[in-house]
Amino acid sequence: MARTVVRSVSTLAAAILAAAPGARADSFTEQLAASVKESTVNLGFRYRFEAVDDDAFSNDASASTLRSRLTIAPRPISGFGVLLEVDDLRDIGTEGRFNDTRNGVTTRPVVADPEGTDLNQAYLRYTGLEGTDIILGRQRIERANQRFVGGVGWRQNEQTFDAASISHKFGEKANASYVWIGQVNRINGPDDGNPPADFDSNTHLLDGSYAFGPALTLSGYWYLMDFRNADASSNETIGLRGTGSFAINDRWKIPYTAEFATQSDYADNPVTYSAKYYLAEIGISSAKLGARLGYEMLEGDDVSGKAFRTPLATLHAFQGWADKFTSTPNQGIEDLYVAVTGKALGADLLLRFHDFRAEAGSSDWGTEFDFSANWPIAKHYAVLLKGASYDADDYAADTSKYWLMLSASF
Repeated sequence: MARTVVRSVSTLAAAILAAAPGARADSFTEQLAASVKESTVNLGFRYRFEAVDDDAFSNDASASTLRSRLTIAPRPISGFGVLLEVDDLRDIGTEGRFNDTRNGVTTRPVVADPEGTDLNQAYLRYTGLEGTDIILGRQRIERANQRFVGGVGWRQNEQTFDAASISHKFGEKANASYVWIGQVNRINGPDDGNPPADFDSNTHLLDGSYAFGPALTLSGYWYLMDFRNADASSNETIGLRGTGSFAINDRWKIPYTAEFATQSDYADNPVTYSAKYYLAEIGISSAKLGARLGYEMLEGDDVSGKAFRTPLATLHAFQGWADKFTSTPNQGIEDLYVAVTGKALGADLLLRFHDFRAEAGSSDWGTEFDFSANWPIAKHYAVLLKGASYDADDYAADTSKYWLMLSASF
């Protein structure tokens, strides 16, 4: 599929240049030479050590991985641009000590960072129409807070999409976008296996938003997700999201988020269902300190397969970093959480506590404590320490995860 994407982008780019009138051929040649000469080239490295202690396994997991990323983007010509991005992921000395979803190490917990070299992005972009952005090819797609559609950027192999997308800004306050997705390139790739590396997709994403002012931005979305090799994940989701903040004084403000969505089966999903989603969050923040209280609910049912699902989400960002709820339990989930953020000793700090309960029935899913400290170093480097401790009750098993991550970008 990677070769198909590159071929498609290359063919389109060649067709654009070939369409230029003969009298302007020299000009296009000169522009092309200048475009290549003035290319933007970025190189990034991300090393991470991840340790997992999961009571469901007799052996712990430890993963030492390095992701190298090369991104090349020639200077646009007449509004047309191209971007190519290649990722390479390697295990550095911990072979056989974690289940990367491809190596067959099923006696240890999963750390979903399989080795491989992958074409992360390869697209043709056109920005020649005022306020309009058109992208064709393998691309990064992130919607709102990535609760429904995102890049799963925490994992070493990012989720990207073979898609056609168009977005338009209507002045300063309103925008709308449409995306058709033909394939989802998931974090478990590039090699195929179980779970699948790709979703064969016929998915449509429609988004729109309007900013009334600092106190309120309303966003609406309608997602039709059809996965031919994962029918049980196919769904139709319609929702409305409101965000904003109120200033207390010149230092402090009160940010908030409120969101509601309804979901039902779509395409060839074998289960007929209807489920709802709620999010309410309020906080207080300044430049150096913040706190927030939130409640998130994904509706469930006693019948298997009827819970609200989020197959394209950046799941690690929600319901705890221990990743115990990457699939919604059949009885759904209620997540009541409180978080504190701040800056100290040059680091960005976060402390967060979750209380998980079943939405349907009276089961107590457990609690979790998360923390992180991130030190940006000069312009090109960063160090991250991060941890999660899940205390199980009626769901899964006690799990602790710890990370050390070193990043460099040039």
